[in-house]
Formats: sequence, C-alpha cells, structure tokens
Amino acid sequence: MKEKRQLEVLYQISRSLVGKQDLDAILQQVVGMTAELIGSKICSLMLLSKNKEELVIRATQSLSAAYRDKPPIKVGQSISGRVVVKKQAIQVADVTQDAIYSYPEIAKQEGLCSLLSVPLMLSDKVIGVLNCYTEEEKTFSKEEVQLVQTIANQAAIMVEHGRLVSEEAEARLALNTKKALDSAKRILMKRYHMGEEESHRFIQKASMDKNKPQKEIAEAILMAAELEK
Repeated sequence: MKEKRQLEVLYQISRSLVGKQDLDAILQQVVGMTAELIGSKICSLMLLSKNKEELVIRATQSLSAAYRDKPPIKVGQSISGRVVVKKQAIQVADVTQDAIYSYPEIAKQEGLCSLLSVPLMLSDKVIGVLNCYTEEEKTFSKEEVQLVQTIANQAAIMVEHGRLVSEEAEARLALNTKKALDSAKRILMKRYHMGEEESHRFIQKASMDKNKPQKEIAEAILMAAELEK
C-alpha cells in the first residue's frame, strides 16, 4: 500500500510538469505530499538566491509563522548549505544538538528533531534543497533518501521550467513594449514635429505624471491616433 502511494505521488508530481498550474502552488503540493510519504512534521523547499549565497524558503506545509518567516540561511554556515556544496543528501540525528544548524531555538519551539536534506539537482547544478524534519529521532532508510531525492529532482525541473516561462514572458513583454514605444514616438514625431529624444522624454514624463507604465502611455497615444483617422 505504501509503495502504491509513492507511485501515485510521483505520478502527480510528473503530471504537474506539463500542467499550467502556478509554480508556487505546485511546490506547495510537493512539500505536502513529501511530508505525507516520509511521515515528516515539517517539509520545506528552499531555493538559492540569485547570488547563490543564501537559501530562501519557497514552499512549506508548516503553519508556524516562526518557521515560515525565519530568515534566509547562509550557504557557508548551514547544514542545507553543505548539501548545496557537496551535492548530496545529509542526515542529522538531532538538529537541536548540531553545532552547524542555523536555528536550533526555532527547532526546539517547533518540536523538530531529525533532518533529511537533499539537493535539488539539474544535471550537475544544485538550485536548492528539500528538507524533511521529524518529531522524534530517526535514521532515514536508503529507500526513503532515494524517494525524497527523486521528488527533489522533479521539483528542480519544475522550478527551472517556471523560470524559463517567466523569462520568456518578460522577453515578450519587453519586445511588445519596445514596439509600442517606437510606434508612439513615430506618431509624436510626425504629428507634433518632435525629435526622437523629445518624443521619448514626452512619454517618460507622461508615465511619471500619471504613474502608469510607458507601454500604457504608448498604447494610449496609438489609440488616440487611430481614433483621429
């Protein structure tokens, strides 16, 4: 029965890769299902910051504000950071007694004991970690470590896919904005005999005065020109 549930969870996670659901919602499901499979009190997914110096919580099924809102942890000063550097899973029998663990007081407050931390791997690159905590001291089996690692690798693919989609959307917006601005400047230059630099400053000033994106100002100029035809 346990093996069947594991397969169901892995299948659900795999299906998320081809879905259109919000990435944060998907990662929230991932930590919830992982916690259920491993019998974890708290499961959290942390991603590396842009400068790769800190790990920041992106998803957790914990309802505790103390845990959810804890500050980012330094890669060079944490257990999860060691996972990033070594690119392999690490187990800790009792985080409240470990000298490297960043927030032992929060762990005591939340009743946390053992930790399994595995890397989110993309080829040979680590982009984050998946952490599983238990209330009582536990040694995670080889099968459990492999299962969590499989889930973590799937989550890494989801995160990378989400980033690519976001970058594509940003690039598309930038291109559409440039097209609108160029067209609006041509109208201002032709109808009001402005120079290119003057027309650009006109749009910039209108954007600041009305507290609206330049793209909206450009589109308004285009619409007005269309109505005047």
